[in-house]
Amino acid sequence: MAAATISIEQDQFCCSVCLEVLRDPVTIPCGHSYCLDCIEDYWNRAKQKGQYSCPQCRQEFHPRPLLSRNTVLGEVVEKFQRSGFPDEAQHLAKPEEVKCSVCTLRKSKAVKSCLVCSESYCAAHLRVHEERFHGKAHKLIPALEQSREKLCPQHDKLLRLYCRTDQQYVCSQCVKDRHKSHDAVSVVDERAMQQKKLQETSLKSVQKLKDTEKELRYVVRYIKHSTEAAVEESERIFSRLIRSIEKQSCEVKEVIRVQERAAVSQAEELLEKIQREIGELRRTHAELEKLSRTEDHIHFLQKSKSLHFPTKTVEMPNTDALPYMMYKTIRGALADLKDSLDQTLEREFTRISDKVVSLKETSNKNTSEKTKATAKDTDTSYDSEPKTRADFLQYHNDITLDPNTANPYLSFSDSRRGVTTRSEPQPYPDHPSRFTSWAQVLCKAGMAGRCYWEVEWAGNGGVSIGVCYKNMGRSGGGSDCKLGHNSKSWSLDCSYAVCSFQHNKESVTVAAPCSNKIGVYLDFRGGTLSFYNVSDTMVLLHKVKTTFNQPVYPGFWVGLGSTLKLCSHQA
Repeated sequence: MAAATISIEQDQFCCSVCLEVLRDPVTIPCGHSYCLDCIEDYWNRAKQKGQYSCPQCRQEFHPRPLLSRNTVLGEVVEKFQRSGFPDEAQHLAKPEEVKCSVCTLRKSKAVKSCLVCSESYCAAHLRVHEERFHGKAHKLIPALEQSREKLCPQHDKLLRLYCRTDQQYVCSQCVKDRHKSHDAVSVVDERAMQQKKLQETSLKSVQKLKDTEKELRYVVRYIKHSTEAAVEESERIFSRLIRSIEKQSCEVKEVIRVQERAAVSQAEELLEKIQREIGELRRTHAELEKLSRTEDHIHFLQKSKSLHFPTKTVEMPNTDALPYMMYKTIRGALADLKDSLDQTLEREFTRISDKVVSLKETSNKNTSEKTKATAKDTDTSYDSEPKTRADFLQYHNDITLDPNTANPYLSFSDSRRGVTTRSEPQPYPDHPSRFTSWAQVLCKAGMAGRCYWEVEWAGNGGVSIGVCYKNMGRSGGGSDCKLGHNSKSWSLDCSYAVCSFQHNKESVTVAAPCSNKIGVYLDFRGGTLSFYNVSDTMVLLHKVKTTFNQPVYPGFWVGLGSTLKLCSHQA
């Protein structure tokens, strides 16, 4: 009798879960067969707990069926495994090729790798992957070899999970054993979380660097502006010193000229006397010549007695004492003055240099401490402003008015600390810095850094208290020359009826009434200008935030009939 020939395909002996040849096959009540581990893992999943169904026909079983090895099917599978499958050889991976991560016994050649799952799949397992994650963003790339670093050294499985408790990469078997009940997530979720953290850290770092860059730009501009203000003030002081020396030089010259005129006058008087006597002597000499020609001896003797020839000489001025006084004494005194002035200048220059060096060291120290501090602490320290009047007075500047900028109708008092508008112009000389139309005046020194000053005012005409750039217009009655009415100036207009803030032709009404003493606080680096009613609590009237690009000068407008006075530190 001829033996029966049975044709069996390889797919008939493959588990529909893992798509591999059945291992320890079991048959569930619906008749479908699976690997023992595959069907148990399928029913143990969180989504399947309490529901026991067939992965193929979806038939549900209650209670959970007992699983036992299908001996007959297992023997058939083993027999076919020994004989081998005719089509399987062509799909098996060669040593140099990438193997499928899911295949267990005989590794098939992988065709694709999933970046999300971190696994490589053969054609069969790739179909399962696509069916399972259909519509989800799982990026597939040409198959990549999984290095040993990505495999669990204990279970030789892919490290697809991350244990946050132990901060280790683990496989699915590790989660069931040593890392059971630990906080374990997929490497995809962990990567997403870590990537998000890194991106947030990167953004914070970039923002911090931008803030630091902005801060350094402020520092550079602040240093330049402060230096410009200091140089301008030094030029002003040295110009005054030079003018004072020139004045003293003129006075010394005048003293010398007075002495010269007195001595010359005395000598000229003597010279005139000598010249008169010379004239008399010449007349006498002429008479003598005439008398000498007479032959009458008696007549000669009688007339000769009347001839007078002076024998007393004129007392000459002391020509040695005068040059000595004018040259020796004055030269010595001036030399002593020069030496004394040189010593004073050298001593004061050394003192100023020491202060500048000390200031620089303090600044460097503060910068170092500021660098070590946290950003929050730095911001808190920098943004903090004075609260009480005592706090503000730490930044007080003893400012004085510049007469070269004063409108001709302004009159000064109290050593140029007070100013009043008059109905008649004052005899001021022409100057390019003078306001020609508006009754305004500026202070001599520009402000940079943290500065504070106080002003008292009175009168029905009102006043304006503010700051401006040096290049604000001076000539004419337009808004470009009026304090607070252009982009180069800011002012608080004060009157008994209303108080308002002015800048660049925009006006903001201040709710609180102005008192007769106004405090002005400038934070040049921070870009703030604040006006206060002066008291122990310092009531804020208005505060403006801006960016100053050059030193600002305190400026004032004084209405007709009003007075304004700069307060000293003790006020």
